[in-house]
Amino acid sequence: MSLDGYDLDQAYEINGPEDARRMYGDWAETYDESFGTAWGYIAPREIATILKAEADPLGEVLDIGAGTGLVAEHLADLTVDALDITPEMLAIAHEKNLYRGLILGDLTATLPIADGSYDAIVTCGTFTHGHVGPECFPELLRITRPGAVFVCGTIAPVLDGVGFGSALALLVAQGKITPVAFRDIPIYEDADHPHKDDRGLVMVFRKL
Repeated sequence: MSLDGYDLDQAYEINGPEDARRMYGDWAETYDESFGTAWGYIAPREIATILKAEADPLGEVLDIGAGTGLVAEHLADLTVDALDITPEMLAIAHEKNLYRGLILGDLTATLPIADGSYDAIVTCGTFTHGHVGPECFPELLRITRPGAVFVCGTIAPVLDGVGFGSALALLVAQGKITPVAFRDIPIYEDADHPHKDDRGLVMVFRKL
C-alpha cells in the first residue's frame, strides 16, 4: 500500500466511473510522488516517445485519461488537451501548465467535444483493469480527423480479457482504422515492488 492509502492493486479493482472519480480524486494530491516517482513509473515517457515518432507535425493531440499530466510532461513541444473524469487530477495538471485546454469527461459516455477535433489520441494507464474498455473507440473515432494516429497503452491481460483484440479487429474489418501495430514497453524503471517486471503493450493505429 502506498503512503496515502492507495496502490496499483487497488486501482485495478476500480468498478466504473464513479469509483474512478472517488479513488483518483482522493489520490490526486500525492499521485505523482507516491506512484509516479516512488514506483519508477516510466510508461508515460515511453508512450509519449512512440507518439512523437509516429508523425511530424502531429497537430492537435488529446490525452485521454490524462490524470496529472505524466504523458504531457514529455510532449512539451506539441499542442495537447487533457481529458479526464476526475476534477482533482485535472487541477494538478492545470498547475503544471502542460495543456492548452482541460476537459472533464467520461470516456464511457458521449464526450463534450465536436466531431473531427483532433489529429491524435494518446493514453497511458487508462485501458487497464477496471477502468475503460474498447467501448470508447466509436466516440474517439468521432472526435478525430481522418488519418489521426492513436497511441494507446494497455497490458496483455486487459488486451485479452476485456475484448480489445476483437473490437480492434472489427474496426479494421469495417475499414474504420488501419491494422494495429503493437509496441512492447517497460512500465517501471529501477523499481522494487511486486509489479516491477510488468510490461506494457501499446496499440498504434490510424483512423481511415
